[in-house]
Amino acid sequence: MTSQTHAARGFDRELVLTALADSFRKLSPRLQFRNPVMFVVFVCSVLTTVLWVQALAGHGEAPTGFIFWVSLWLWFTLLFANFAEALAEGRGKAQAHALRSSRKDVLAKKLASADRNAAITFTPSSELRSGHHVLVEAGEPIPGDGEVVAGAASVDESAITGESAPVIRESGGDRSAVTGGTRVLSDWLVVRITSNPGESFLDRMIAMVEGSKRRKTPNEIALTILLAKFTLIFLLACATLLPYSIYSVQAAGGGNPITLTVLVALLVCLIPTTIGALLSAIGIAGMDRMIRANVIATSGRAVEAAGDVDVLLLDKTGTITLGNRQAVAFHPAPGVEESVLAEAAQLASLADETPEGRSVVVLAKEKFGLREQPLEALHAQFVPFTAQTRMSGVDSDARRIRKGALDAVEKYLDGQGSHLPPMVRRLAEDVARRGATPLVVAEGSSALGVIELKDIVKGGIKERFAEMRKMGIKTVMITGDNPLTAAAIAAEAGVDDFLAEATPEAKLKLIRDMQAENRLVAMCGDGTNDAPALAQADVAVAMNTGTQAAKEAGNMVDLDSNPTKLIEVVAIGKQMLITRGALTTFSIANDIAKYFAIIPAAFATTYPALNALNVMRLATPQSAILSAVIFNALIIVCLIPLALKGVKYRALGAGALLRRNLLVYGLGGMVVPFLGIKLIDMLLVLCGLA
Repeated sequence: MTSQTHAARGFDRELVLTALADSFRKLSPRLQFRNPVMFVVFVCSVLTTVLWVQALAGHGEAPTGFIFWVSLWLWFTLLFANFAEALAEGRGKAQAHALRSSRKDVLAKKLASADRNAAITFTPSSELRSGHHVLVEAGEPIPGDGEVVAGAASVDESAITGESAPVIRESGGDRSAVTGGTRVLSDWLVVRITSNPGESFLDRMIAMVEGSKRRKTPNEIALTILLAKFTLIFLLACATLLPYSIYSVQAAGGGNPITLTVLVALLVCLIPTTIGALLSAIGIAGMDRMIRANVIATSGRAVEAAGDVDVLLLDKTGTITLGNRQAVAFHPAPGVEESVLAEAAQLASLADETPEGRSVVVLAKEKFGLREQPLEALHAQFVPFTAQTRMSGVDSDARRIRKGALDAVEKYLDGQGSHLPPMVRRLAEDVARRGATPLVVAEGSSALGVIELKDIVKGGIKERFAEMRKMGIKTVMITGDNPLTAAAIAAEAGVDDFLAEATPEAKLKLIRDMQAENRLVAMCGDGTNDAPALAQADVAVAMNTGTQAAKEAGNMVDLDSNPTKLIEVVAIGKQMLITRGALTTFSIANDIAKYFAIIPAAFATTYPALNALNVMRLATPQSAILSAVIFNALIIVCLIPLALKGVKYRALGAGALLRRNLLVYGLGGMVVPFLGIKLIDMLLVLCGLA
């Protein structure tokens, strides 16, 4: 996706021209009604247009030229607001178009069963349903989302992820999910389709990146209601000014009452038009930034929740550490030869395709010249690793070998009527204190010793966790390792807490306990065993390489399958919330300058003493009002890049962040209008419009 959406990131000519055309199409009252603030501006624009037509007929309440310019700039205010939203939506539509181009209806080799050699029926991919099995061979596109049930192959996923490097997809494990539209480069796969037409992962991606289909988030809805209340208050206040002005003129016996045109200009300038115009664009742009990070959110609520997260749960392997743990040493129990331990460990690892299992086989071969033995010749049956048992092994006619975590093997030995020798426990604890992972090997009812697996903490990860801490976010490392190893890695990585010997049930309980303390929890995962915890978490990032169950349970999918992306997801969510808050502050602060510009001008003929409030020394009452209206429209244009790009995010605490925003956008929101309105007034005088 990275390469395909490059053009959608900037303000390219085609995108801008399309947004300009959409700006006029969005002038429909039905569309304007969705935004209460801009709907008021729409009504005011129509009203001033009617007043201008009336003035042309010789019955104007104010000079015809003045009404015309006020009306024109009110329409510009609407168009600029529509342009901001259309530009943000245009990026999403460009990305959706790029994704649609990768979705093609192809002839799929539908199988009668999950067997590769079953009867084949050539079927259009649009007719495939969940549960169907298809055969995909080298050079062929994968016709739909599914799970690999047989085979292993190299797959090109660049159409989805933008990454050119192929990935391996195989049956079983956490790398069995495939996405429709990707292509098999080598070998073959039997895929069980898991989605119906219109429900695929690609369909959901397209729906999410199209801004027009984006639903407002709860936070955005709350802010819309707040802005509507502000608008209603100012509407009532302005409505009372006309009778008040008429009464004042009659009581004073002279002067002119305020005109409807001036009242409309006052209302539009005082209601929060700036944030009202940009609110939708900010939300759409937040989704766009998430997509550019190659993360697809299933809802805007998920992006927003990411900004409020205060607990991050991260897997140790592949997230905090490099994830390629390698066997570096064998530590035999007393009375056991190291070669005997190595031979048993290798035998238990022959069918273990994980990097750790392969490294055990390689280490045994390098140290003792032990050659791999085929399991078929040994009449052996492999015992696979599961998250519940946290142990694997092999059973043959004469031997039963197990390798796994310390507590898991200890429980296994207890079931065999034996016990873990204290010396083996001490060996495992020594390995764990060094930050390595101990795997205990047992044969029958005897513990043979310990395998030492070494992993490396990622460079710079400690500094990133320090940034999280500054933001008030607690980091928790989740690992299946024993507490000693977990503590050593946690200290080296700089996380705040850890959960050792984690099972799916333990992860779920941890999340629920934290949520019971009113904390928002984020986590990432890729396996079926992560699905319950992902479903429970407030922000759940599933890896694209993970299982279908994980992707269904999460509310975000990371196309790059990079577990550390969770930190970036939180930063993007916070940036969206900060941008919304900053521009709201700026919009409300603008009103102070507009008071000083419009109020003295509006009542200049009724109360000449109010001219003392004309601190900007604006030329005439008409130029003051027109300058404020023009500034009110142009500031939207100036802030569009900021709304789309987002306020630069810094890892600060809530208090420091509030002080910074009040200083920059609060104080700036008061100062900038004074300068802007005065500059526009001077230009109006130079152009003879004052």
